[in-house]
Amino acid sequence: MKFPVIMIFLVFMGFIVGANAYVFIRLWQIIPNLYLKLGILTVGILAIGSLVLSMAAREVLPVPLMSFLYKFGTSYFFIFIYILIFILLADLAKLIHLLPAHFMRNNWTIFICLTSAIVLIFSYGYFRYLHKDRVELNLSLVPENATQNKLKIVAISDLHLGFNIKNPEFEKWVTLINRENPDIVFIAGDAIDNSLVPVEKYHTDSVLKKIKAKYGVFAISGNHEYISGIDRSRQFLEKSNICFLTDSAALIDNLFYVVGRDDASNKNRKSIAQLVEDIDFTKPVILLDHQPYHLEEAVVNGIDLQISGHTHDGQIFPISLITKTMYEKSHGYLKKGDTHFYISSGIGIWGGKFRIGTKSEYTIINLSF
Repeated sequence: MKFPVIMIFLVFMGFIVGANAYVFIRLWQIIPNLYLKLGILTVGILAIGSLVLSMAAREVLPVPLMSFLYKFGTSYFFIFIYILIFILLADLAKLIHLLPAHFMRNNWTIFICLTSAIVLIFSYGYFRYLHKDRVELNLSLVPENATQNKLKIVAISDLHLGFNIKNPEFEKWVTLINRENPDIVFIAGDAIDNSLVPVEKYHTDSVLKKIKAKYGVFAISGNHEYISGIDRSRQFLEKSNICFLTDSAALIDNLFYVVGRDDASNKNRKSIAQLVEDIDFTKPVILLDHQPYHLEEAVVNGIDLQISGHTHDGQIFPISLITKTMYEKSHGYLKKGDTHFYISSGIGIWGGKFRIGTKSEYTIINLSF
């Protein structure tokens, strides 16, 4: 079983190394000045090293240093994608004779235009990340003229609290949530990023405790809770006054159920059928399931509303095109049979703080039942 995993890793690393070498060679050809060539090459090598080190030594290095390495390395990763796209398109244009063969050699104009485009695109991406979108849905589980109960939900996912997203920024999100005066708050996985070290060091639990809701805050595991250590993640969130549901269901005020499914990282997690076998289906059933795969399972098992995250909607274009092919619904609202789905693009982010063609959001669901 280990051999295919090793092979996949080696192929992936080979692709990354090859793509970076290709970009550095082309940039070396474009830039007319030797010292600038060497400077760009040095920055690129340091950025790649920072990305690798931030993944490998996250439990060892001091938190301030890790924060810098993480931000530097992951920001480079996204910027690299856009430089790679530009160079690939230019080489394709040369190949079909739309551009002259010498187009990419010792050209200040190309270098300045490329640099300006990158600065503009990623400045916009950072601006879009900072400005959270408020998404509101009105969903009804009863006929229009029937007597109705009302439930105001604030749903968030993919906070990725840690080296990159710290307490001052998170405080602003809590203000947005509390401003809604919700009945209940759901965190649909990946509250923690890659490590518990920074959230424990900075006592992020004190900020999580500030979230106010009539019925409290409920969370489930995401794949990043497994990366950071599922047991410690669960203990940290429970210490933060959050009800952490692991393959379990809770009946709230004898009105509705919240079912929390463990993340797909746990290959032995329960099926949805197992989770709902003792549930009274005369009451609404809300499922939290981090990764939005196999949506038909929720439909056939009588789930009224499923809330998921994980996809980030790709985070930046063109990765968003990939996520759209990977998931039946990579972001937004979907009704399938009698089941309502909402897949959040996440209020937080993995790595560099850029949203290009996507958004960071928090979702208000006004549920009538």
